[in-house]
Amino acid sequence: MSIILSVKEKLTSFQIIILGFASVIILGTILLMLPFSSKAGVATSFMDALFTSVSAVCVTGLVVVDTASYWSFWGQLVILILIQIGGLGVITVASLVVMLAGRKISLMQRQTMQNAISAPQVGGIVKLTRFIFKISFLVEAIGTLLLLPVFVPKYKLAGVWMSLFHAVSAFCNAGFDLMGNKTGEFSSLTSFSSSGYLTVVIALLIVIGGIGFVTWSDVISRKLVIREYKMQTKVILATTAILIVVPVIIFYFTEFQDIPAKERFWVSLFQAVTPRTAGFNTADFSKMSGTGKGIIMILMLIGGSPGSTAGGMKTTTLAILFANAVAVFGSRPNANFFGRRIEDSIVKNASTILFMYVTCALMSASVMSLVEGLPIGDCLFETFSAIGTVGLTLGITPTLSLLSRIMLVMLMFFGRVGGLTIIYAAFSHKDKSILKYPTENIIVG
Repeated sequence: MSIILSVKEKLTSFQIIILGFASVIILGTILLMLPFSSKAGVATSFMDALFTSVSAVCVTGLVVVDTASYWSFWGQLVILILIQIGGLGVITVASLVVMLAGRKISLMQRQTMQNAISAPQVGGIVKLTRFIFKISFLVEAIGTLLLLPVFVPKYKLAGVWMSLFHAVSAFCNAGFDLMGNKTGEFSSLTSFSSSGYLTVVIALLIVIGGIGFVTWSDVISRKLVIREYKMQTKVILATTAILIVVPVIIFYFTEFQDIPAKERFWVSLFQAVTPRTAGFNTADFSKMSGTGKGIIMILMLIGGSPGSTAGGMKTTTLAILFANAVAVFGSRPNANFFGRRIEDSIVKNASTILFMYVTCALMSASVMSLVEGLPIGDCLFETFSAIGTVGLTLGITPTLSLLSRIMLVMLMFFGRVGGLTIIYAAFSHKDKSILKYPTENIIVG
């Protein structure tokens, strides 16, 4: 015990976050390998179980076997629990267990919780954690009730389980579905493409989960007095709205021209929302134009917002980079939002995150294209989907070789844990000398 405590004391909060996710993934892999998890009652291969566990914990939705037709009820339950833990955050769930046990939360644990959910400060972190669970279970319960009229009339008692599963999967931005044995393997929600009701319910669950708990806490506490919102809340809400409205308009007028106008609107809306790390789809992405796929990939890379159930490089990262570009164009010294200046260190972090995400996705896609003999565009779609923890696919994931699957597993883990978390975990003990070298100009652009 003393050895464990000694090791724990030497770990930083970022290292604990990474180890926490890795531990849950390993446990999930073991459970999914057991015969009771598959419908056939046979042991699942390590790689298939690992891929599914990583995809669930990292709330991605990429799968190598169809969720509904391959996994038994118990296997699906394991996946749903992994999705819930991954969506809320491993550290957040562990903190709830500690609180329910009546134990005190140490300062180190509070700092870890702060980093895990991207909270602005350590103060009030326990209260925020309670809020996260209350809002999560409330929204998921309401989502389940709203989906009952969709699934129960068609699938009877099984529709209750499907309603719960899809509500949790949508709120946690996971994209796992149970339609495989109803409408065809890997079909997602394509059979509901004309349903405006299902589109709105699932889209709302995705957006609510992807906006972030800190944002919702600010909105609920300040009601509709927008001028009193924190700057980050305003940025997230504005960016989220733009990233939904603009793609809807583009998709409506450039894609899905072979379907009626009303259905085209619902399809356009769903496809504008789901790339923000959700992973469901009501349209065949392989039939979209190159421009449409390009927009989807950009949305997948951006992802949701900090402290949410979503992955990706985050809406705030995009907003900061845009604000910095505007500042450069206007010859201003700093980026700013709503009368507030953004520190240069934050701009540097945003630039680093973009570089890391794009570089990892491009390198992985290049290797995948070489190994699999597939077009680079198709491979980029898969790698952007993985690192953005989205789960959308052009249908090539189940056919990939072992090497490509391993790369996707690494990308999914990277995308959910976060680039900066990995950097801080790896280099937190490095020399932080304040020594500054002499400056010298270098021309760019």
